[in-house]
Amino acid sequence: MTELLSEHACFDGVQRFYRYDSAAIGLPMRYSVYLPPGAQGKRLPVLFYLAGLTCTEETFMTKAGAQRVAAQEGLILVAPDTSPRGAGVPGETDSWDFGAGAGFYVDAICAPWSTHYRMYSHILELRELVLATLPADPARVGIFGHSMGGHGALMLALRNPALFRSVSAFAPIAAPSRCPWGEKAFGGYLGPDRSTWRAYDATALMAAADAPPFPKGILIDQGLADKFLAEQLYPDAFADACQAVGQPLALRRHPGYDHGYYFISTFVEEHLRFHRRNLG
Repeated sequence: MTELLSEHACFDGVQRFYRYDSAAIGLPMRYSVYLPPGAQGKRLPVLFYLAGLTCTEETFMTKAGAQRVAAQEGLILVAPDTSPRGAGVPGETDSWDFGAGAGFYVDAICAPWSTHYRMYSHILELRELVLATLPADPARVGIFGHSMGGHGALMLALRNPALFRSVSAFAPIAAPSRCPWGEKAFGGYLGPDRSTWRAYDATALMAAADAPPFPKGILIDQGLADKFLAEQLYPDAFADACQAVGQPLALRRHPGYDHGYYFISTFVEEHLRFHRRNLG
Protein backbone atom coordinates (compact mmCIF):
# COMPACT_ATOMS: atom_id res chain seq x y z
CA MET A 1 0.00 0.00 0.00
CA THR A 2 1.24 3.49 -0.89
CA GLU A 3 0.33 6.34 1.47
CA LEU A 4 0.62 10.03 0.63
CA LEU A 5 2.04 11.69 3.75
CA SER A 6 2.09 15.33 2.61
CA GLU A 7 2.14 17.54 -0.45
CA HIS A 8 3.23 21.10 -1.08
CA ALA A 9 2.88 23.46 -4.04
CA CYS A 10 6.32 24.19 -5.51
CA PHE A 11 7.19 26.10 -8.72
CA ASP A 12 3.66 25.46 -10.01
CA GLY A 13 4.18 21.74 -9.52
CA VAL A 14 3.79 19.64 -6.38
CA GLN A 15 6.26 18.23 -3.88
CA ARG A 16 5.00 15.02 -2.30
CA PHE A 17 6.20 12.64 0.40
CA TYR A 18 5.08 9.02 0.42
CA ARG A 19 5.38 5.84 2.46
CA TYR A 20 4.81 2.33 1.16
CA ASP A 21 5.24 -1.26 2.28
CA SER A 22 8.46 -2.41 0.65
CA ALA A 23 8.61 -6.11 -0.19
CA ALA A 24 12.36 -5.83 -0.80
CA ILE A 25 13.03 -4.34 2.64
CA GLY A 26 10.22 -6.00 4.56
CA LEU A 27 9.38 -2.69 6.24
CA PRO A 28 7.62 0.56 5.36
CA MET A 29 9.90 2.88 3.37
CA ARG A 30 9.58 6.58 2.61
CA TYR A 31 10.33 8.42 -0.61
CA SER A 32 9.75 11.88 -2.03
CA VAL A 33 8.51 12.95 -5.46
CA TYR A 34 8.48 16.26 -7.29
CA LEU A 35 5.91 16.44 -10.08
CA PRO A 36 6.44 19.37 -12.47
CA PRO A 37 3.51 21.47 -13.71
CA GLY A 38 1.50 19.97 -16.54
CA ALA A 39 2.32 16.37 -15.62
CA GLN A 40 -1.26 15.13 -16.00
CA GLY A 41 -1.91 13.06 -19.09
CA LYS A 42 1.73 12.87 -20.14
CA ARG A 43 4.63 10.45 -19.81
CA LEU A 44 7.57 12.47 -18.50
CA PRO A 45 11.24 11.63 -17.96
CA VAL A 46 11.99 10.70 -14.36
CA LEU A 47 15.23 11.17 -12.45
CA PHE A 48 16.10 9.23 -9.30
CA TYR A 49 18.40 10.90 -6.77
CA LEU A 50 20.28 8.78 -4.22
CA ALA A 51 21.45 10.69 -1.16
CA GLY A 52 24.55 10.23 0.96
CA LEU A 53 25.37 9.13 4.49
CA THR A 54 22.96 10.27 7.26
CA CYS A 55 20.46 11.67 4.73
CA THR A 56 16.78 10.86 4.24
CA GLU A 57 14.22 11.18 1.47
CA GLU A 58 13.79 14.84 2.46
CA THR A 59 17.40 16.02 2.22
CA PHE A 60 17.73 16.57 -1.52
CA MET A 61 14.27 18.04 -1.93
CA THR A 62 14.80 20.63 0.81
CA LYS A 63 18.47 21.51 0.22
CA ALA A 64 19.39 21.15 -3.46
CA GLY A 65 17.01 23.66 -5.02
CA ALA A 66 16.31 21.30 -7.90
CA GLN A 67 12.56 21.80 -8.29
CA ARG A 68 12.86 25.10 -10.17
CA VAL A 69 14.85 23.46 -12.98
CA ALA A 70 12.75 20.28 -12.90
CA ALA A 71 9.67 22.46 -13.44
CA GLN A 72 11.30 24.15 -16.43
CA GLU A 73 12.53 20.89 -17.95
CA GLY A 74 9.43 18.78 -17.26
CA LEU A 75 11.34 16.29 -15.09
CA ILE A 76 9.89 14.12 -12.34
CA LEU A 77 12.29 13.86 -9.39
CA VAL A 78 12.28 10.89 -6.98
CA ALA A 79 14.39 10.55 -3.83
CA PRO A 80 14.29 7.43 -1.63
CA ASP A 81 15.50 7.11 1.94
CA THR A 82 19.08 5.89 2.44
CA SER A 83 18.39 2.79 4.56
CA PRO A 84 15.67 0.86 6.33
CA ARG A 85 14.30 2.57 9.43
CA GLY A 86 13.37 0.72 12.60
CA ALA A 87 14.75 -2.61 11.45
CA GLY A 88 15.71 -3.44 15.02
CA VAL A 89 19.19 -4.66 14.13
CA PRO A 90 21.45 -4.42 17.21
CA GLY A 91 23.93 -1.60 16.73
CA GLU A 92 22.29 -0.13 13.63
CA THR A 93 22.32 3.37 15.12
CA ASP A 94 25.74 3.18 16.77
CA SER A 95 27.69 4.58 13.81
CA TRP A 96 26.89 7.37 11.34
CA ASP A 97 28.59 5.57 8.44
CA PHE A 98 27.09 2.09 8.87
CA GLY A 99 23.55 0.91 9.58
CA ALA A 100 20.68 3.40 9.75
CA GLY A 101 21.17 6.17 7.20
CA ALA A 102 24.00 4.22 5.58
CA GLY A 103 22.56 1.36 3.55
CA PHE A 104 25.15 1.83 0.76
CA TYR A 105 22.62 0.64 -1.84
CA VAL A 106 23.70 -3.01 -1.51
CA ASP A 107 21.75 -6.17 -0.71
CA ALA A 108 23.34 -7.41 2.51
CA ILE A 109 24.17 -11.10 2.66
CA CYS A 110 25.51 -11.21 6.23
CA ALA A 111 23.23 -11.71 9.23
CA PRO A 112 21.61 -9.82 10.87
CA TRP A 113 21.72 -7.18 8.11
CA SER A 114 20.49 -9.48 5.34
CA THR A 115 16.89 -9.53 6.59
CA HIS A 116 16.10 -5.86 5.92
CA TYR A 117 19.18 -4.11 4.51
CA ARG A 118 18.42 -4.74 0.84
CA MET A 119 18.71 -1.28 -0.64
CA TYR A 120 19.82 -2.39 -4.11
CA SER A 121 16.61 -4.36 -4.56
CA HIS A 122 14.64 -1.54 -2.95
CA ILE A 123 15.76 1.00 -5.57
CA LEU A 124 14.76 -1.34 -8.40
CA GLU A 125 11.44 -2.02 -6.67
CA LEU A 126 10.83 1.71 -6.21
CA ARG A 127 11.56 2.29 -9.88
CA GLU A 128 8.75 -0.11 -10.78
CA LEU A 129 6.39 1.47 -8.24
CA VAL A 130 7.05 4.94 -9.63
CA LEU A 131 6.43 3.77 -13.19
CA ALA A 132 3.18 2.13 -12.10
CA THR A 133 1.80 5.04 -10.08
CA LEU A 134 3.18 8.25 -11.63
CA PRO A 135 3.13 9.71 -15.17
CA ALA A 136 6.71 8.54 -15.77
CA ASP A 137 8.09 7.25 -19.07
CA PRO A 138 9.80 3.84 -18.59
CA ALA A 139 12.08 4.55 -21.56
CA ARG A 140 13.35 7.80 -20.01
CA VAL A 141 14.63 7.01 -16.52
CA GLY A 142 17.88 8.49 -15.20
CA ILE A 143 19.74 8.27 -11.91
CA PHE A 144 22.18 10.45 -10.02
CA GLY A 145 23.39 10.90 -6.46
CA HIS A 146 25.88 12.29 -3.98
CA SER A 147 28.73 10.62 -2.08
CA MET A 148 27.35 7.24 -0.92
CA GLY A 149 24.45 7.95 -3.27
CA GLY A 150 26.86 8.81 -6.08
CA HIS A 151 28.33 5.34 -5.58
CA GLY A 152 24.81 3.93 -5.66
CA ALA A 153 23.85 5.81 -8.81
CA LEU A 154 26.95 4.82 -10.77
CA MET A 155 26.73 1.21 -9.62
CA LEU A 156 23.00 0.79 -10.28
CA ALA A 157 23.33 2.38 -13.71
CA LEU A 158 26.30 0.25 -14.68
CA ARG A 159 24.51 -2.92 -13.58
CA ASN A 160 21.21 -1.90 -15.22
CA PRO A 161 21.90 0.29 -18.28
CA ALA A 162 18.61 -0.78 -19.86
CA LEU A 163 16.70 0.52 -16.81
CA PHE A 164 18.64 3.73 -16.17
CA ARG A 165 19.45 5.48 -19.43
CA SER A 166 21.43 8.40 -18.00
CA VAL A 167 23.75 8.76 -14.98
CA SER A 168 25.68 11.44 -13.13
CA ALA A 169 27.11 12.01 -9.65
CA PHE A 170 28.32 14.59 -7.17
CA ALA A 171 31.51 13.61 -5.30
CA PRO A 172 30.78 9.87 -5.52
CA ILE A 173 32.49 7.16 -3.51
CA ALA A 174 33.77 5.92 -6.84
CA ALA A 175 35.89 2.95 -5.72
CA PRO A 176 34.33 1.81 -2.43
CA SER A 177 36.42 -1.37 -2.23
CA ARG A 178 39.50 0.84 -1.74
CA CYS A 179 38.32 3.33 0.89
CA PRO A 180 37.53 3.16 4.63
CA TRP A 181 33.81 3.92 4.22
CA GLY A 182 33.41 1.23 1.60
CA GLU A 183 35.52 -1.34 3.38
CA LYS A 184 33.47 -0.88 6.55
CA ALA A 185 30.13 -1.08 4.75
CA PHE A 186 31.01 -3.89 2.35
CA GLY A 187 32.74 -5.90 5.06
CA GLY A 188 29.72 -5.59 7.33
CA TYR A 189 26.99 -6.14 4.76
CA LEU A 190 28.75 -8.49 2.31
CA GLY A 191 31.43 -10.20 4.41
CA PRO A 192 35.20 -10.54 4.08
CA ASP A 193 35.28 -12.11 0.60
CA ARG A 194 36.26 -9.13 -1.53
CA SER A 195 35.27 -10.92 -4.72
CA THR A 196 31.63 -10.32 -3.72
CA TRP A 197 32.33 -6.59 -3.42
CA ARG A 198 33.06 -6.08 -7.11
CA ALA A 199 29.37 -6.29 -8.04
CA TYR A 200 28.81 -3.08 -6.06
CA ASP A 201 31.99 -1.18 -6.97
CA ALA A 202 31.53 1.28 -9.86
CA THR A 203 35.22 1.33 -10.77
CA ALA A 204 35.38 -2.47 -10.86
CA LEU A 205 32.17 -2.65 -12.89
CA MET A 206 33.45 -0.12 -15.41
CA ALA A 207 36.78 -1.92 -15.69
CA ALA A 208 34.94 -5.13 -16.53
CA ALA A 209 32.79 -3.57 -19.27
CA ASP A 210 33.26 -4.84 -22.82
CA ALA A 211 32.09 -1.56 -24.37
CA PRO A 212 31.11 1.93 -23.16
CA PRO A 213 27.82 1.40 -21.30
CA PHE A 214 26.77 5.06 -21.62
CA PRO A 215 27.92 6.37 -25.01
CA LYS A 216 26.24 9.74 -24.39
CA GLY A 217 28.56 10.24 -21.45
CA ILE A 218 28.69 10.30 -17.65
CA LEU A 219 28.94 13.54 -15.67
CA ILE A 220 30.75 13.81 -12.31
CA ASP A 221 31.35 17.01 -10.36
CA GLN A 222 33.97 17.01 -7.61
CA GLY A 223 34.93 19.81 -5.22
CA LEU A 224 38.65 20.20 -4.65
CA ALA A 225 38.12 21.51 -1.10
CA ASP A 226 36.26 18.28 -0.25
CA LYS A 227 37.86 16.93 2.94
CA PHE A 228 36.93 13.37 1.93
CA LEU A 229 38.47 13.51 -1.56
CA ALA A 230 41.87 11.95 -0.94
CA GLU A 231 40.87 9.19 1.47
CA GLN A 232 37.35 8.20 0.47
CA LEU A 233 36.30 9.16 -3.07
CA TYR A 234 38.87 8.05 -5.72
CA PRO A 235 37.36 9.77 -8.77
CA ASP A 236 40.60 9.32 -10.73
CA ALA A 237 40.36 5.55 -10.37
CA PHE A 238 36.92 5.66 -11.97
CA ALA A 239 38.19 8.00 -14.68
CA ASP A 240 41.02 5.58 -15.48
CA ALA A 241 38.54 2.71 -15.79
CA CYS A 242 36.37 4.82 -18.10
CA GLN A 243 39.34 5.69 -20.29
CA ALA A 244 40.35 2.04 -20.56
CA VAL A 245 36.98 1.03 -22.04
CA GLY A 246 36.36 4.22 -24.04
CA GLN A 247 33.53 5.47 -21.83
CA PRO A 248 33.01 9.23 -22.29
CA LEU A 249 33.31 10.94 -18.91
CA ALA A 250 33.15 14.59 -17.92
CA LEU A 251 34.95 14.70 -14.54
CA ARG A 252 34.79 18.35 -13.55
CA ARG A 253 36.97 19.53 -10.65
CA HIS A 254 35.98 22.71 -8.82
CA PRO A 255 38.42 24.66 -6.61
CA GLY A 256 36.97 25.89 -3.33
CA TYR A 257 33.92 23.59 -3.20
CA ASP A 258 33.47 21.10 -0.37
CA HIS A 259 31.36 17.96 0.07
CA GLY A 260 28.05 19.51 1.08
CA TYR A 261 24.82 20.84 -0.38
CA TYR A 262 26.17 24.30 -1.13
CA PHE A 263 28.30 22.47 -3.70
CA ILE A 264 25.39 20.35 -4.93
CA SER A 265 23.02 23.32 -5.23
CA THR A 266 25.62 25.17 -7.32
CA PHE A 267 25.78 22.50 -10.02
CA VAL A 268 22.42 20.70 -9.75
CA GLU A 269 20.94 22.72 -12.61
CA GLU A 270 23.62 21.47 -15.00
CA HIS A 271 23.01 17.88 -13.90
CA LEU A 272 19.27 18.11 -14.50
CA ARG A 273 19.80 19.63 -17.93
CA PHE A 274 22.42 16.96 -18.73
CA HIS A 275 19.89 14.24 -17.94
CA ARG A 276 17.10 16.00 -19.82
CA ARG A 277 19.27 16.12 -22.97
CA ASN A 278 20.28 12.48 -22.65
CA LEU A 279 16.81 11.18 -21.88
CA GLY A 280 15.10 13.24 -24.56
